Amino acid sequence: MDFTFLNKDNIDKEHICCTLSKNHSAEIAHRKKWLKQHFSDGLVFKKLPVHGKVFIEYVPAEKAWRPVIAGGYMFIHCLWVSGRYKGCGNAKALLNECIKDAEGMNGVAVVTSSKSFLTDKAFFLKQGFELCDTAPPYFELLALRLKKDAPMPVFTEKSKTLLTDRAENLVIYYSNQCPYFESNAVEMKQTAEEAGLSVSLIKHETADEAQKSACAHGTFYAFLNGKFLTHKPYTAEQFKKLLDKNR
Repeated sequence: MDFTFLNKDNIDKEHICCTLSKNHSAEIAHRKKWLKQHFSDGLVFKKLPVHGKVFIEYVPAEKAWRPVIAGGYMFIHCLWVSGRYKGCGNAKALLNECIKDAEGMNGVAVVTSSKSFLTDKAFFLKQGFELCDTAPPYFELLALRLKKDAPMPVFTEKSKTLLTDRAENLVIYYSNQCPYFESNAVEMKQTAEEAGLSVSLIKHETADEAQKSACAHGTFYAFLNGKFLTHKPYTAEQFKKLLDKNR
């Protein structure tokens, strides 16, 4: 199976799978800029050469945008296969690309959850991954060890605290690792302010900042009145309902 390997030379001409609509030009620009900035970290983005969501993104765990301790592992940020491309072996083929690139390393790791917006763990368990660690409220760290004596990855202790030191009613931490995070963070901020809440947006600009997150998702999460609210980005209408439910 042939995949397209994005790099700084072809990324401007290629679509990035998770954002296909031309109506999201700003989101596409943010995402492509983020990818360009991190190819030098060993970041890999491979996709099926079709107009669909069939791709994998991974990076050496030392540069992962998740709060994990996984030295010597390759870390999967995202593996997404949708629509008519599911059930055709594409997910396994993409995963095998990552495993091949991890040859000589300790293994491959990934954060999963039973909640949406993260890859479900069932697929990875079927491929031989093991549960290594958990973090509240529903995050799980899985790994496929390629060296028998390799240490198992773990979440950082801070990521298990789900605490923020900010005083605002709503605090949203985000990055451009996903194309929609920034635009949704802004929508959520505006919705909360219209509801009379004080809001702070905090952008993670580096992998180091994401690795110091107080939530295992690392790249997008929000606190309401000091308590963890969500790791999912919402539109204004969706977020208004969530606020009404949690106030």
